[in-house]
Amino acid sequence: MSGLDAATAFWAKPPRHRRLADWQAAFDNGDFTSSEALEALIERAQVQVDVIATAFLEFDADTLRTRLAQIDPAESLAGVSISIKDLFDVRGEVTKAGSRVLHGSAPAIQDAPSVARLRRAGALLTGRTTMSEFAFSGLGLNQHYGTPPNPFDAKRITGGSTSGGAASVAFGLAAATLGSDTGGSLRIPAAFCGLTGFKPSQSSVPGEGAYPLAPSLDCIGPIAPSVDCCTRLWSILADRPMPALDATPRPLRLAVPEGDLLSELDGAVRDGFDAAVAALKTHGCRIEHLSMAALDGALAVNQQGGLVVPEAAALHRDQLSHAQAEYDPLIAERLNGGWDITAADYLQRLWPRAGWQRRFADEMAGFDAVLLPTVATLPPSRAELEDDTGAFQRANRLALRNTSIFNYLDAASISLPYSAAGAELPIGLMLSRPQGDDAALLQHACVVEAMLGG
Repeated sequence: MSGLDAATAFWAKPPRHRRLADWQAAFDNGDFTSSEALEALIERAQVQVDVIATAFLEFDADTLRTRLAQIDPAESLAGVSISIKDLFDVRGEVTKAGSRVLHGSAPAIQDAPSVARLRRAGALLTGRTTMSEFAFSGLGLNQHYGTPPNPFDAKRITGGSTSGGAASVAFGLAAATLGSDTGGSLRIPAAFCGLTGFKPSQSSVPGEGAYPLAPSLDCIGPIAPSVDCCTRLWSILADRPMPALDATPRPLRLAVPEGDLLSELDGAVRDGFDAAVAALKTHGCRIEHLSMAALDGALAVNQQGGLVVPEAAALHRDQLSHAQAEYDPLIAERLNGGWDITAADYLQRLWPRAGWQRRFADEMAGFDAVLLPTVATLPPSRAELEDDTGAFQRANRLALRNTSIFNYLDAASISLPYSAAGAELPIGLMLSRPQGDDAALLQHACVVEAMLGG
């Protein structure tokens, strides 16, 4: 088999067999070169025209060949393709954040720090990916630039706001993607697309050069095929040594919160979650169902409106006043709703935050992680959401409900894919730990992934 044929076959594998370690092994073994991997990717893109058109804003073969020629083959990610969400600055490119409003903006004069760190590590920046406009939805629809299909059912959505990025990995058009997470925008599309999405603690990865949604909550992180992949990428993005992961199965103590976070679950989600819990118990894990005040408190704040809408409304106030016609009407409606929120209302949501973060750390003493379904529902159909504003709002609320509490708590949080026996679609299993416990969370997630056959 020629190197190009080997690379073509490699790209066609499911994501769990295209992990970053697998890429490195293929390069080291001489199965194919980074140049052959790129040419196979370009050929693949020419076949998957519909996915390229809806998942990518920019995908240019000549640009990619030029970039690859400039990469140092000795770097850790040398030649590995990483797609970039459209809210990150890449020097020489216009950051549109998935919106027509910014179409005429000047090109970025420098890379965002996260992009610069990936570039220094040798990543091949594969192209800008589509997203919910201004990252302001957990569903991933975009009427301006396209809504990518779900890899398991093309009629369903990928989730958002990192919609195109998740699709690029799931369809074998990138090894991993760089995205953001303000209320679940990494973990929701990972759950819907059978991938792993990691939201780190906010301060671990610099947010400069990423178009903001809600600065108090915005986080930068990866979607990739596995925990190990996310750990490798996080270490690069955070500019710190990679934690040594040990996947040896071991009994973990996991907290399952009682109450509203397990309500309104689709039957398939509930069945999948129960099956995952049962499987973990067979490995000796101690699963404790209990009330957690910090999670209830964070959920209550978010149900009152949270921090996202007032912060986003403040950021968009002037722009929206003169360019509302350029916005997606659903996004404009949500932003306009933030103008009536008073400073007192906003501060009453913000001020308890540090106290709830401390309470969460206290309640987690002795536990390895909180375990929840990432999303309460399976991915809805695109047509259902486009044709019914009420359905869109309900689906968006449920998509964000479980994930967004961990943004309010600035927790480290990760979604793992899980497919119960006989299930048609995967679900996401979300593990979370308190602010700053990123490395510990990744270690425990690695163990859970191994115990569940990931």
